[in-house]
Amino acid sequence: MKVNWGTSIVLAFIGFISFIMYFIITLNVNDKYEYDLVTEDYYKDELAYQSNIDKLNSAKKLEENISYKLTAEGLLIEFPKSFDVKKITGHVFLYRPSNKHLDFDTIISLSKPFLLIPNNRLVDGRWNIKIDWQYNGQSYLFQESINY
Repeated sequence: MKVNWGTSIVLAFIGFISFIMYFIITLNVNDKYEYDLVTEDYYKDELAYQSNIDKLNSAKKLEENISYKLTAEGLLIEFPKSFDVKKITGHVFLYRPSNKHLDFDTIISLSKPFLLIPNNRLVDGRWNIKIDWQYNGQSYLFQESINY
């Protein structure tokens, strides 16, 4: 049987359309290809972006900023020792880029100049840590990407 050029073009179009349909259906059905936005309230967060820049600049002006250590007990976040720990307020947000179900937010309530996030809350891999804190009416922000 001989196939002419018109039949070849139609078969090529049918093959191409079949491939595209397979690709679209696979992406929509398979959970492996599901991706979410970084945050649920993306536009609201964008409006607050300048205030975050101001908080980051305030934190850079500190003599001693927040530091962290990976210990056997977990992630140890150390606040400046020159500050009165009872006046430090805010929250710590840990974001897991690969799985939004592991994200969590912790309120800062200190009795010592450090905050310990236990090992059972953290799994190995990359974490983005964001500490939004206030001291004596001044707001500060600490952001870091860590590998736990």
